[in-house]
Amino acid sequence: MSHSSNRAVIPEAKSALDKFKFEVANEIGVPLKNGYNGDLTSRQNGSVGGYMVKKMIEAQERQMSGK
Repeated sequence: MSHSSNRAVIPEAKSALDKFKFEVANEIGVPLKNGYNGDLTSRQNGSVGGYMVKKMIEAQERQMSGK
């Protein structure tokens, strides 16, 4: 079994990022589960990551604009 090389820059943020990932997957209807998700398509997994980035950018823009 291979291990992911993705690591949080701030290790303490890992649980928050995992929670965020599952919230996003739920929002867009991707049946993400703890552990192995090899049964999901690349498109499904990519959409979760892409939407996470979109939401993080939106949050940063709001913070930078003072809203």
